[in-house]
Amino acid sequence: MTDLLPAANVMHISAKRVAGDAAHRVLSKDGFDTAEVEITAWDGYAPTPLYALDALAAKVGVDKVLYKHEGPRFGLASFKALGGAYAALRVLQREVSQRIGQDVSLADIRNGHFRDDCAKITLVSATDGNHGRSLAWGCERFGAPCRIYIHAEVSEARAQIMRDFGAEVIRITGDYDASVALAKSEAEANGWFVVSDTSWEGYTEPPRDVMAGYGVMTREICRALDDAPTHVFLQGGVGGMAAGIIAALVQHWGAVSPRVVIVEPDLAPCLFESARQGKATTVEIAEETIMAGLSCGEPSALAWDILEQEASDYLIIPDTLVAPMVRLLARPLPGDPVIEAGESAVAGLSALVAARSDAALSAALGLDASSRVLLIGSEGITDPVIYQQIMEGLDAA
Repeated sequence: MTDLLPAANVMHISAKRVAGDAAHRVLSKDGFDTAEVEITAWDGYAPTPLYALDALAAKVGVDKVLYKHEGPRFGLASFKALGGAYAALRVLQREVSQRIGQDVSLADIRNGHFRDDCAKITLVSATDGNHGRSLAWGCERFGAPCRIYIHAEVSEARAQIMRDFGAEVIRITGDYDASVALAKSEAEANGWFVVSDTSWEGYTEPPRDVMAGYGVMTREICRALDDAPTHVFLQGGVGGMAAGIIAALVQHWGAVSPRVVIVEPDLAPCLFESARQGKATTVEIAEETIMAGLSCGEPSALAWDILEQEASDYLIIPDTLVAPMVRLLARPLPGDPVIEAGESAVAGLSALVAARSDAALSAALGLDASSRVLLIGSEGITDPVIYQQIMEGLDAA
């Protein structure tokens, strides 16, 4: 038992892990290799820290808590820097090659050899903030116009960062899924190219490239470890991050890859409901969660293909757990590092701490004193105003 969190209702369902090839078929090793070679060549690339939170592990009663901190990633404060910009580069490579009638390389686009051609190719996407920031950053680097669609609850600070990278930002009155629909329809009407982190029927290449980019993060983790973690707690959203990490873990660790626990807000439980129904299931977002990057009502079909085979557990958590975990990382237990984490970054940590305060849930998840748990700190401070409110104990909704 711990006193780190308020009492909360954390719901859990188990999903039987089944034999299948999705972790190799949906995202190939070659695809991960190509993404890694390209992204590690970008200016500013450096592996992000993998912290061992030993004091916290002792407090909650597990052997290891490993926290991959994505706050420093390319100065964009999020793991999404690996996905959207890389997928944009791939779209530009394919389209320029087609337009000029010859194959061009990723390096050709990156180095500006076809900048005039890229300037005629408009890339668009919907976002809660971090994916759009990565896409805008990539478009600025590669010379392509960029349009980003955001929903009513995306903070103005996040919108301004995308404008600062040269993107045109369009705010709608609906939710994230409505912004996705508008981005798709306007792209089709204007001959623009959607670079989305979620897939749908007939649209798979950019989301696959986004997930391949996330493999860079996962390979950094695997190379830093001698033994596989026993568990990995992964944030939900549309499922793209989770699926990309799972595929890379399975390809690296094989039969000893960690048990996968998917964590979502109780206000946006599309993967939880998909597991309950046994098929990809859309849920209505009636209220926005403080975990802005996870406020998604419709799973990515590509991601679900992997999750339905590889995930063992699904948890949904309330927003009340978020602020205490953000503050705990910033004001850690003695001996642990200081980490500045955003709201979506602490979903897995919140679920772990809550689970270790509940003997029945711990048992259901197979957590005990020998567990080695991997967490993905998916973002740093992506909105300084909200972060400051959290640190001051104010309502950040």
